[in-house]
Amino acid sequence: MADKITDAEFEVLDALWRGAPAPASDIFARVRKKTGWSAQTVKTLLARLVDKGAVAHTPDGRRYLYRPLLSKDDFTRAAASAIVDRLFGGRAAPLVANLVDSGKLTRRDIGELDALLTELKHDRN
Repeated sequence: MADKITDAEFEVLDALWRGAPAPASDIFARVRKKTGWSAQTVKTLLARLVDKGAVAHTPDGRRYLYRPLLSKDDFTRAAASAIVDRLFGGRAAPLVANLVDSGKLTRRDIGELDALLTELKHDRN
């Protein structure tokens, strides 16, 4: 499902991950500075996310309260996997090589990757 979420829908979903359940007005307040969207645009994006099964809503008087059905961790995992599959033939090494070539890896990133690889090597033995 992560590959079916548009960038605009992601902004709304991210606002929900920061606090849910929430009415559309709260979600609008969280995204308006960054996006410049109208309240109606946010409501449209929420409706799309509900249709896609990524968000649920429950009545609360004359409004709805929205909550994500997809956790941020699950979304991140699925999105990363989709990128690796689509752009790198399912292989992670070319992705890391691309990050190295682009200068996107910091010393901290390299240390964290080294620790993860060391742990992975020990777990596989």
